[in-house]
Amino acid sequence: MTDSDRLKREVLAAVRDQFARVDEISELNTRKVLDAMRDCRVSAAHFTPTTGYAYGDIGRETLDKLYAGVFGAERALVRTQFVSGTHALATVLFGLLRPGDELISLTGAPYDTMQTVIGHAQPSKGSLKEFGVGYNELPLLNGRVDVDGIKQILSSRTKMVLIQRSRGYSMREPLSIDDIELICRTVKKINANIVTFVDNCYGEFVETREPIEVGADVIAGSLIKNIGGGLAPTGGYIVGRGDVVEQASYRLTAPGMGDELGATLCDGRLLYQGLFMAPHVTAQALKSAIFAAALFSRLGYRTSPSVEAPRGDIIQAIELGTAEKLIAFCRAIQSNSPVDSYAAPEPWDMPGYDDQVIMAAGTFVQGASIELSADGPMREPYAVYLQGGLTFEHSMTALMRTVEEIQSEARR
Repeated sequence: MTDSDRLKREVLAAVRDQFARVDEISELNTRKVLDAMRDCRVSAAHFTPTTGYAYGDIGRETLDKLYAGVFGAERALVRTQFVSGTHALATVLFGLLRPGDELISLTGAPYDTMQTVIGHAQPSKGSLKEFGVGYNELPLLNGRVDVDGIKQILSSRTKMVLIQRSRGYSMREPLSIDDIELICRTVKKINANIVTFVDNCYGEFVETREPIEVGADVIAGSLIKNIGGGLAPTGGYIVGRGDVVEQASYRLTAPGMGDELGATLCDGRLLYQGLFMAPHVTAQALKSAIFAAALFSRLGYRTSPSVEAPRGDIIQAIELGTAEKLIAFCRAIQSNSPVDSYAAPEPWDMPGYDDQVIMAAGTFVQGASIELSADGPMREPYAVYLQGGLTFEHSMTALMRTVEEIQSEARR
């Protein structure tokens, strides 16, 4: 037995209990999705693509109802016309906020691409700032949301609070559903009219409850992350309170049109089947993250979350310490991908980011974060953010080879 095989077996033995819990969550979420699909009477007729205005698109309308049922919401807007998760999030912001309103981020500085949407940290054309929307943010306290500080930062102008579930490019812990419940309850106790908006990217099906079920008014995310199950070719979703989703729909299309039109140009089966598979695929990604945490912590690297920590998203952060190791890690993931394995990732000036970013994504759907991928900004502490994994077997194979590349880089 080689040292690599011995290390792999030791890590697998160490994560057995965590894997069992992930399987339990996957089973419960699969039942939830199955029940919703039965309630919506999903049939093959809903999979047919449409064209033009697509009035009366029964596939589109049923998919909206299905998402609302899965998330425990009044209304949903699920569209391939959303180009990314950031687009879906921005649609909510511009759909609800008006000149003079204030948006407050309760989870510190938001993800890089959201900062360009907001426009206060860095000026950007077409941002909320240009439309006269105010902004403030509540700094994290020891890496956690400062719940006691919420009362002090809310003002009479505050129309909406933004709650980012995942970590973004930071080493803070992701929010649990219990965290989100406490935040929403605290905000509503102060002012019931403030809209609680959760950026749900990377968090779907990680736990057995979703933010809408614990008090969030609206959530949004990407179909090429957890919820699309690796099959959705593009798109995003907005789910929540009926009036809030309706207002967002007028921003996606136009006032008076809302969610009543919009062709389903792709094979609708991919959207339905992707949702059906999403709990299992998310479980595969979680196992991949847990394995990576156990593997790299044994090698002396700081990992977040730790192996035993509860998880609020599928992302595994690993502090590598040097730019060379970060590049080596991403290149190893890319070279062990099923698509574009011959490519060599390089740091580049990615739109919406202050620092150069290196990304490894040899994915069937371009940029799909539910497929095994890794990326990170070229700045200290040179942390890599690992996400996805359609199958745990692929992730484990790629990660073991990544260790070899990292160790080889360290010897140079």
